[in-house]
Amino acid sequence: MAIDDIAEGGLSNDSLVVVPNGLTATKDKLLPASLQSTGISETTALTKADTLALRNKHISNSCTVFFHENPLKIVRAQRQYMYDENGIEYLDCINNVAHVGHCHPKVVAAAANQLAQQCTNSRFLHDNMVLCAQKIASTMPEQLSVVFFVNSGSEANDLAIRLSRHYTGHKDVVILDHAYHGTTITTTDISPHKWHHLKDYKQKKWVHVAPQPDAYRGMFRSPEHTDADLGRLYAGEVEKITDRIAKEGRGVGLFLAESLQSCAGQVFLPEGYLKPVYEAVRSTGGLCLADEVQTGFGRIGTHYWAFQEQGVIPDFVTIGKSMGNGFPVAALVTTPEIAGTFVKMGIEYFNSYGGNAASCAATLAVMQVIEDEQLQNHAKRVGD
Repeated sequence: MAIDDIAEGGLSNDSLVVVPNGLTATKDKLLPASLQSTGISETTALTKADTLALRNKHISNSCTVFFHENPLKIVRAQRQYMYDENGIEYLDCINNVAHVGHCHPKVVAAAANQLAQQCTNSRFLHDNMVLCAQKIASTMPEQLSVVFFVNSGSEANDLAIRLSRHYTGHKDVVILDHAYHGTTITTTDISPHKWHHLKDYKQKKWVHVAPQPDAYRGMFRSPEHTDADLGRLYAGEVEKITDRIAKEGRGVGLFLAESLQSCAGQVFLPEGYLKPVYEAVRSTGGLCLADEVQTGFGRIGTHYWAFQEQGVIPDFVTIGKSMGNGFPVAALVTTPEIAGTFVKMGIEYFNSYGGNAASCAATLAVMQVIEDEQLQNHAKRVGD
């Protein structure tokens, strides 16, 4: 069922079920033949009530679900559609993982074929890892040529913090208000999105929160200020933080920011914001990280990576989520000099599953689909 069918009256109001946050379902839509041929029956072994009961018993209540009052049980997905246990079709407008569409056949085939051959500890040589790293590096500024494969964006950001501390000798981190960078102990500490609402949480002394550069709801707003002025004014707030750290006899270890704040409200950074911010951070010996976990791989249309829109070159880029189109894979990309810090200090780094052959096969397939189907251009065309 195409979106145009709805717009042109192909469905009556009686046949639509509207679900919060942009999902739309049809009551009597059958699964397409391509999904019925999987060999899995339309009715699952567990009823939805059974699934909920087992989840409540064995899964922590802190692990939340969408639509918690009446969560969806999604058993199948294809392209922009998702299907529940009753075969009801939903238009997926909220997913941040299925970058090239749910169950894209080329991604499925790449992962499945590799899983049928080998998927084991990543400390063995395999072509997929090096070819995937080469492909990722080819989309980055030339100096960002070393890739650390991990399993999640949280791991990638955590590893960047660890590397920055060894490289710079500084611990202080500067972040943006409402930011979200992960769920490890360290990345939770730098994610106001996770602790703003906690009554007894005490912000770590090494964490410094700069105002969210929001032109609509922030401390400086449009149209009171021009776009260029907004970038300069908000960058000035970061400079105040770096100056204070320097006066206290320390340096900044790392500045982290999503290239477009996602969980924080889909906030685009003001024009010219990151250049003076990066200069201020680097003047104290710090490094700069562009978190592209939710914004990368051509999603903004104009560029492959959202940080490129600001005309800057970070020291770290973290990527994940959409990278494997649902397959768990992520990475930290940095320079040979920074990556070499571990070697100089005699630190051995390995990740049992990070960069395994199947996850790299999925990533290579995703990147190929983006090219073949011109999805970056499509994002720009639709966005414009």
